[in-house]
Amino acid sequence: MIRLSELKEGQTAVVERIGGNGALRRRILEMGIVKGSRIKVEKYAPLRDPLELVVKGTHVSLRVEEAARIIVDPLS
Repeated sequence: MIRLSELKEGQTAVVERIGGNGALRRRILEMGIVKGSRIKVEKYAPLRDPLELVVKGTHVSLRVEEAARIIVDPLS
């Protein structure tokens, strides 16, 4: 298992754990990033922050710092 921020463009993973607490954790959960959901890293911005994800068919952007709190199991 690795951090979401360590995935490369085009990789897909399953969410295993979401770290943090408070407003940031709630915001991540509200975006649909919950345990067991599949996430695909669509692309990184030119300076590698933020990254664009596809979660349940929806495009979501997260800062690399926020993505580092999410533990995933890579599929490809």
